[in-house]
Amino acid sequence: MNALRTTLSLALLALTAAASHAQSSAPRTAAPARAGITDIMRAGPSVAVPPPAARAAAPVQRAAEYIVALVNSEPITNTQVQRRAQRVLEEGGPQVANMPRNVLLREVLEQLISERAQLQLAKEQGVRVDAAAIEQGEQTVARQNELTLTQLYARLSEAGLSREEFRNNIRDQLLLTRLRERELESRVRVSEREIDEFIAEQRGEAPGASSERLNIAQVLLPVPDNAGESQVAALQKQAQEIAARARGGEDFAKLAGEFSRAPEARSAGGALGLRSADRYPSLFVESTRNLKVGEVTGPLRSGAGFHVLKLLARERASAAADTITQTQVRHILIRPDDKQSAEQIVARLQGYKRSVQGGSADFAALAREHSQDTGSARNGGELGWTSPGSFVPEFEQAMNQLQPGQISEPVVSRFGVHLIQVQGRRDAKVDPRELRQAARNALRDRKMDQAYEAWAQEVRHRAYVEMREPPNS
Repeated sequence: MNALRTTLSLALLALTAAASHAQSSAPRTAAPARAGITDIMRAGPSVAVPPPAARAAAPVQRAAEYIVALVNSEPITNTQVQRRAQRVLEEGGPQVANMPRNVLLREVLEQLISERAQLQLAKEQGVRVDAAAIEQGEQTVARQNELTLTQLYARLSEAGLSREEFRNNIRDQLLLTRLRERELESRVRVSEREIDEFIAEQRGEAPGASSERLNIAQVLLPVPDNAGESQVAALQKQAQEIAARARGGEDFAKLAGEFSRAPEARSAGGALGLRSADRYPSLFVESTRNLKVGEVTGPLRSGAGFHVLKLLARERASAAADTITQTQVRHILIRPDDKQSAEQIVARLQGYKRSVQGGSADFAALAREHSQDTGSARNGGELGWTSPGSFVPEFEQAMNQLQPGQISEPVVSRFGVHLIQVQGRRDAKVDPRELRQAARNALRDRKMDQAYEAWAQEVRHRAYVEMREPPNS
């Protein structure tokens, strides 16, 4: 099993960006993606979980406990600074590792002060995060790291992190994001001239990894959560035999139809469709990077099981062609009220999902009977063919993880709980209006990032901060 590839703060980008946006039919305005040393520290509560071997080899530091600062009378301790600094070191790579320790501790302390002031402001303004949103955060982190929840918490336990602490981190991250977006919404404006310049700039860029389009076929052998070593070994051996047969010239589509348990196995011969590389799991992209069209790789292990992959097509997408991958999707939306909480709705929609998968219910019929999205309910929940950026981030991120035919876990937004099913995908010429909206979203994301800096400084300066002893390991 691969180690967690990202920190909590980065893994939750799409989820947390959704906190205060409109419901699923509204245009998307995502939170800015952050990277780098300062960004890692400013992104909020995070957990970096290295491979178990790396964790075991790391030296154990015992920090003296004392108060290093007060933020509006709330203390920040030396231990808290040391723990955050260790996570930053694990996340930041050589750049951070070469930073003088006293400089790192000082920057981490400033980040904690800023974060604490923002959390206090969120409390004052009545910003809330319910249990269903936290549970969705757990599912998101697990899915993005190709793990089940059981596997995720086993890995976190190895790193010395309890489920309660992890859920608290998710809650704080959501609180911070909801507050930031509420505060920054009125500060960001994008002009038509800026959109024109952005589109021209994008069309003039040399093609990179994100403009590459791939068509990959797979044979998937799922590994049950409770599988023993002998069962895992047997599945791995079977995957190796399938890979050998594919390399030997057997028809991959027939192998997929016979052995694969993925939704596209029979309908498309295991083919996932021609799409941009960033719409494939990073495991697939990296594993096929050096393949020629027609070659096979694997078996590869992910949280889902063992994969055997065949590269069917690779091409460079021209930015000037303005083509996008559209998704045909439908959903069921139920809103919490005095009679049922979000948690109860989640359980109810999970029951619908099991019924559809078991063949005892029809998704469209359930949508017509139960969905509270009046615009789509009468059409069986159909939202039609949609372009990237059409939905709020939590909806779109869950949708993008699905293959045609698959149904999501319940997805919680501030407007209700969604059950999502993807019906198909296709490449389409971009409508000029959609192209401009996508450009507007990208520019807005960029400006939100810039506005955040100024706003964070304002909140920091409004807080009463008393510096005590400097942090020291």
